[in-house]
Amino acid sequence: QVQLVESGGGLVQPGGSLRLSCAAPASIFSTYTMGWFRQAPGNEREAVAGIDTGGTTKYANSVKGRFIISRDNANNTVYLQMDSLKPEDTAVYYCNAAAWIETQLYNYWGQGTQVTVSS
Repeated sequence: QVQLVESGGGLVQPGGSLRLSCAAPASIFSTYTMGWFRQAPGNEREAVAGIDTGGTTKYANSVKGRFIISRDNANNTVYLQMDSLKPEDTAVYYCNAAAWIETQLYNYWGQGTQVTVSS
């Protein structure tokens, strides 16, 4: 059983910042693309940001210029720095690890951490 352990969620005012962390097993972190997804009540889960093993990043248009994803290879941890937060960023944020190995997609999820942006 692969465990992705998230931390860093909470309540923040609009315009504020939060940093999410996700720790993964070394065997996963070294070979998988890491990402963050989010799901707001009544909405489908959506991709927020991703970073591959080479450090290439991708972002949803809604967070470009405000969020930064990074990975610390020494500590097997991926971060999501969230700045200029808006109420519409409120959601449960999930860490994800994904990789194609031979012909099979391996996909793992964290337990989720709540982010609430409200005054």
